Amino acid sequence: MEIRDPVHGTLTLSNAEVAVIDTPEYQRLRAIKQLGFSELSFPGATHNRYLHSIGVCHIAGVAFDQIFKGQRFSSSSVRNRLRQVLRLAALLHDVGHGPLSHAIEEVMPPVKELKIQAYENRLIKKQKSFLENTSPRATHEDYTIKYLTDSNLSETLKKNFPDIDPIQIATLIDPSLMNFDDFFIDMGMDYRPILSQLVSSELDCDRMDYLERDSFFCGTNYGKFDLPWMLNNLTTYSVEGKQHLAINRRALYTFDDFLISRHHMHLMVYFHHKSIIYEEMMNRYLTSKDCSFFLPADIHEYTKYTDSKLFEHLQTQTNPWAKRIVQRKPYRVLSEIHTTEDSYRPQRIKDLLDKNGIDVIWVSSQARLSKYHAAQPEDKAFQIYVVDEYDRWDQPVPIDQSTEIFKRYEGTRIINRLYVDQPDYEKAEALLTQQKI
Repeated sequence: MEIRDPVHGTLTLSNAEVAVIDTPEYQRLRAIKQLGFSELSFPGATHNRYLHSIGVCHIAGVAFDQIFKGQRFSSSSVRNRLRQVLRLAALLHDVGHGPLSHAIEEVMPPVKELKIQAYENRLIKKQKSFLENTSPRATHEDYTIKYLTDSNLSETLKKNFPDIDPIQIATLIDPSLMNFDDFFIDMGMDYRPILSQLVSSELDCDRMDYLERDSFFCGTNYGKFDLPWMLNNLTTYSVEGKQHLAINRRALYTFDDFLISRHHMHLMVYFHHKSIIYEEMMNRYLTSKDCSFFLPADIHEYTKYTDSKLFEHLQTQTNPWAKRIVQRKPYRVLSEIHTTEDSYRPQRIKDLLDKNGIDVIWVSSQARLSKYHAAQPEDKAFQIYVVDEYDRWDQPVPIDQSTEIFKRYEGTRIINRLYVDQPDYEKAEALLTQQKI
């Protein structure tokens, strides 16, 4: 099957992959926007997670072919199997995403109610909460693992890919899951690290797609980078029998540009003041005492929950925040303060407005170029390396030691915004002018 993608051109899916995207669980992604409320600022941003995920699958296949074009496997079937499990992980990485925006996770049930059997052998620190008989709130990643390992979708995967267990797809999406067999090992080499990095890392296929796609549909230049050059220079580096993702030194500046492009997309698109206030109003409704919208733990019922279902619910509510979202009556941004450190001004403005009886919403948006350089050692178990194919004496080194970009952008960029209701705007503006804040 061929799909005409406006970003990557013609994309090809096998019959078995088509069987997966034809499931109700995957088709649900057609009804979930990629950028939530961003279409209110960028009217073209109506694209969905359905096509984004197919784009990630395509990039993953291209990346695999480039990285392993000279790699010797024990058989072609092993190579094909590893390539396929990567494509499936890329295709399904967002299948559990909730309606509209990440704010919806406020009304997800405790993760224990999903009864995810795969979590019984989880490796990570999160396991402590289970041992202490507590349970954090579920996230869209938890629903993704549930879909993959215990749903009608997992049955479709087993039927169409008999040589791949759904849990093996899940282990590439969630590195904390244990893999009990040698599925990712061939000729003594473990390929799970690099395949997992292609699904989620500082240089993953997810980001390569959504930056290009979001930039295209928003009509901005932010987010653009040299994708073909990046893909052409991906390679691998072996450390203690494990294959890690690597990039040729000649593309290091492209990597820098990639990180900066993503940083600017956060500051200029994802953190647009209109998107932020709608997300905050949604958050206030979802956390209010009279909110009656909750996501089910039952995975079959969850499949019915889309953007449309959420908006249909909002239209029936008397809650003031729900009504504002439906009627498109957001608070108006009064003050926007960009800093790289804590500032006293937002608090002073809020105190002034509170004193004068003006309701104010203060939202602080924070962006970092990367969490990579601040990560704990265990979080960087799967390092990305820089190699130089033209200098045989130049030893591969971790990417954070090969570029100054992490140090130069080490600080957090903070955008403090204060919003007031439209009828209060002129009074609030006059107060700020008088007090010279």
